[in-house]
Amino acid sequence: MKSLAILATSMAMVLFFGSPATSAEPLKVGQPAPDFSLPDQDGKTRTLADFRGKWLALYFYVKDDTPGCTEQACKFRDDIHALAELGAQVVGVSVDDTASHANFAKKYSLPFPLLADSKGETAARYGSLRSDGSLAKRNTFLIDPEGRIARIYLSASTSRNSAEVIEDVKKLKGS
Repeated sequence: MKSLAILATSMAMVLFFGSPATSAEPLKVGQPAPDFSLPDQDGKTRTLADFRGKWLALYFYVKDDTPGCTEQACKFRDDIHALAELGAQVVGVSVDDTASHANFAKKYSLPFPLLADSKGETAARYGSLRSDGSLAKRNTFLIDPEGRIARIYLSASTSRNSAEVIEDVKKLKGS
C-alpha cells in the first residue's frame, strides 16, 4: 500500500512538473555549464572540473560508429592539434556504453574521451536527450576556461562542427 502511494505521488509530480528531461530551461550562453561525472572509454571517471582552465568542446552525438557520428568524431580527431594549440579539448558524449566507446575510439584512433551517459542524465541536463530518452541529440557546447557556456551549436553539422569550434575559440580569445 505504501509503495502504491509513493508511485502515485511520483506520477503526480511528473505530470505537474514534467519529466526531468523536459522540465529544464534551455541552456544559455554565459551561464555555468552543468556538471557531469561519467566514465570514458577506458573506465576513467571524468568531470567538468577536469577541464577547468581550458576551452572544452563538449559534443553530444547520437550513436557510436554511425556515418554522421563517425564523420563528426573524425573531424574533431583531424583538428585535434589546432584545437590543442588554442588551449581547447574535445569530449564526446552519447548514451552508448564504455565498451562501445572503446571500440569506436580504437577503430577511428580518436584521441579524446568519449563519455558513457548510459542513463541519459547528462544529455538531459544539457537539453540534448531525445524526447524518448533513447538517444542523444547532436548538440555541441563550447565551454570557456571558467566553466561557462560560450557557444551552443544545436543540431551541429557533422562536417563543420570542429571548424566552427576552432573559429569561435579564436574569436572569443581575440586571436
